Amino acid sequence: MIMIEDSSSETPNESGYPGAIRQISLLGVKIHAVDMATTLDTAKGWIAQGGPHQIVTADASAVVLAQDDDEFREIINRADLVTPDGAGILLGAKWLHMPLECRVSGVDIAKNLCRMAAEDGFSVFLLGAAPGIAERAAENLKSEFPSLEIAGTQHGYFQPSEEAGIVERIRESGAKVLLVALGFPKQEKFIRKHFEELGVCVAIGVGGSLDVFSGAVRRAPEWMQQHGLEWAYRLAQNPRKISKVMTLPRFICLVLKEKVRRTIRKNETDEF
Repeated sequence: MIMIEDSSSETPNESGYPGAIRQISLLGVKIHAVDMATTLDTAKGWIAQGGPHQIVTADASAVVLAQDDDEFREIINRADLVTPDGAGILLGAKWLHMPLECRVSGVDIAKNLCRMAAEDGFSVFLLGAAPGIAERAAENLKSEFPSLEIAGTQHGYFQPSEEAGIVERIRESGAKVLLVALGFPKQEKFIRKHFEELGVCVAIGVGGSLDVFSGAVRRAPEWMQQHGLEWAYRLAQNPRKISKVMTLPRFICLVLKEKVRRTIRKNETDEF
């Protein structure tokens, strides 16, 4: 269990987005206080700027995994942008008096990056999910955004011996954005491992987004998304996701434990 003081700070944004991005440390995991507009403006700045940048979308399960996986926690804390993805993150931050404005999910970022790519004329590479899913996702995205250029697709069921060739394909594709749908923490570790080799400006782990774009999985109704109940809809669709859902009680317990610890420490300090 890590013991890193949670705090809020202003982080200068070198991407070209005006002003500063506030960041917090929630149970030792960095999270930026951004909305979708800030996220997309930041990504646009990186694409104009060049060089590799990593976006992580942190939900409650990611924060819990990071408690026991030092490598994963370090990757999140080194990422260029970490968005709050999930009602649990917003609630935990509020309980610890570090409120975040809104949820910025991976699937919504991915869709908006594709829209931006179609408008601005850069290409996107889709990596991950079961065989055939990335291709179907590409077709549907191009139907929605006719000007979108998909630089390439690759399913996520590849062998370690194939990894170098896949990285080379991504680099040679000329894609500016890479969407990696391998699930936590595999997708983040893949991006960090090949960070300098991929040749993209923005790489982001997007979980099950390609399944959604392909039509294989349906998103929760808008009202469920707005009320933080998308996890329940996903669980009803796929009961095998119970292991991920079961991280939520642990996340809540960790946040409450931290809240109690802070209260005790504050009372001790006030006595002096």
